[in-house]
Amino acid sequence: MSRQDPTHLRSYRWYGPDSLRAFGHRSRARQSGLGDSDFAGKPVVGILNTWTDLNSCHLHFKTTVEAIKRGVLQEGGLPMEIPVMSCGETLTKPTSMLYRNFLAMEAEEMIRANPVDAAVLLGGCDKSTPALLMGAISAGVPAIYVPSGPMIKGNWNGQVLGSGADVWKYWDERRAGNLSEEEWREIEGGIARSPGHCMTMGTAATMTALAETMGFSIPGSSSVPAMDANHARLAAEAGRQAVRNAWEGPRPGELATRKAFENAVVVDMALGGSTNAIVHLLAMAGRAGINFNLDDFDVISRKTPLLADLRPSGRFLMDDFYGAGGLCALLNRMGNLLHLDVPTVNGMTLGENITGSRVFNDEVIRNCDNPLADDGGTAVLRGNLAPDGAVIKHSAATPELLQHTGPAVVFEDYNDLAARIDDPELEVSADSVLVLRNAGPVGAPGMPEWGMLPIPKKLLEQGVRDMVRISDARMSGTSYGTCVLHIAPESAAGGTLAAVQDGDLITLDVSGRRLELDVPEDEIKRRLAASDERTIAYARGYTKLYTEHVTQADRGCDFDFLEGDEPTPEPEIH
Repeated sequence: MSRQDPTHLRSYRWYGPDSLRAFGHRSRARQSGLGDSDFAGKPVVGILNTWTDLNSCHLHFKTTVEAIKRGVLQEGGLPMEIPVMSCGETLTKPTSMLYRNFLAMEAEEMIRANPVDAAVLLGGCDKSTPALLMGAISAGVPAIYVPSGPMIKGNWNGQVLGSGADVWKYWDERRAGNLSEEEWREIEGGIARSPGHCMTMGTAATMTALAETMGFSIPGSSSVPAMDANHARLAAEAGRQAVRNAWEGPRPGELATRKAFENAVVVDMALGGSTNAIVHLLAMAGRAGINFNLDDFDVISRKTPLLADLRPSGRFLMDDFYGAGGLCALLNRMGNLLHLDVPTVNGMTLGENITGSRVFNDEVIRNCDNPLADDGGTAVLRGNLAPDGAVIKHSAATPELLQHTGPAVVFEDYNDLAARIDDPELEVSADSVLVLRNAGPVGAPGMPEWGMLPIPKKLLEQGVRDMVRISDARMSGTSYGTCVLHIAPESAAGGTLAAVQDGDLITLDVSGRRLELDVPEDEIKRRLAASDERTIAYARGYTKLYTEHVTQADRGCDFDFLEGDEPTPEPEIH
């Protein structure tokens, strides 16, 4: 595409023609203080900003967006800020996962409906990354993703705190009576000390790293802490690159290839990344029309070493990872496992971008001949309890529980769990398998992060800190424990999980990739036939749309009508 020919720009259809409608567009541009030199023949860069006071991970985006605008102007483009839903993890209820598809739809439609030649996507908090990329892939307009970066380290009494991971750890100690109210309050005040996403290798850090791996971000940007000056510098570079890409590409579909998704899974496993990455990558692949499934994850996991010693699977935090060389250094160290010829947003290949990147701390980023584990941090399980698959982050589980058979203790839903988990009369032992159902995409709805079921209080008091726990829910990427997640099909969709009863023996065999309910098949069918259909409480609105059209976890929990890469016509301008 020629930079000298403005008729090649998508925005020209709005601003360029000698027509009544274009007159209206130009006059309204003048209403905002713009003139001919601002919008005539210049690429329009839409900056999709997920800033809100309700999402502390994105609080610095007011200044980040100014850096992006500066870069756009330096390269001769016109920046246009477009606010979109934040999808914040902490305050959005019942779960931000319910609204991931909402943000994805909003991003796609805002890009398509407006005179946008390229998009810069501002996100970071868990679901914002996949949502923005899903929308951009479907919209098909050149797009660059700018991650928020992790917050600074937490601190309490001289101890380094990691967001999420240490919350679960110290809450167990609080429930066990080993932590005072005053100490709990001190931890509350020291665990989240700046803007930015979680500084553990949770979902946010995982997904921003994978976005960069797939070529959607300026190289190195996913590792930079939110409060580091390099964050603003790289944001400005993203603005400049967006203008160049408005003329020259690449488009998202050129980046979201099968090779790129394979790279993302390799890096996810090497990082000990969040189990949530599986659901999100499946949804992104579905948008790109790529045939990608759970078995691909397991095949790659078995041959990928765990190299990053990061919480919750390891010891360190994102600031340590950044100081050790960051993602580019990790990628360069494991280059023989990657497709290095894939393109990226800056016009170079992944291999070219990481050439010369060095690791400065071999404890944080291990050598391939000295990994934390020989295989990736996540395994895919199958069996009569999960015929369409389930996942477990075994790198963050108790090794002794990875092969286990125990009796089920069943909770019908989250309210049942909350009401009974600490009941002294609950019939449960350390060998029990805690089961939560009606926590999936439809049953919850939205597949919340309920999968790290709490240990019963009476067992905590006995010193128990982990048990086998299974559900059709997700769990926080910052969490840990022997938790089997994403069981498909979910109980609300007629999955075997709906047939489990107290006392049934359940076998978990991670090395054999099995999850089995020790009940005859005929009895399972009888129980399912006799079970009451769960009433969905939503008769209107977005949640009704969600429950009617969301796919199961093994397909990414996207809307069935948004899967596929069939083109959507450009809007008529008249």
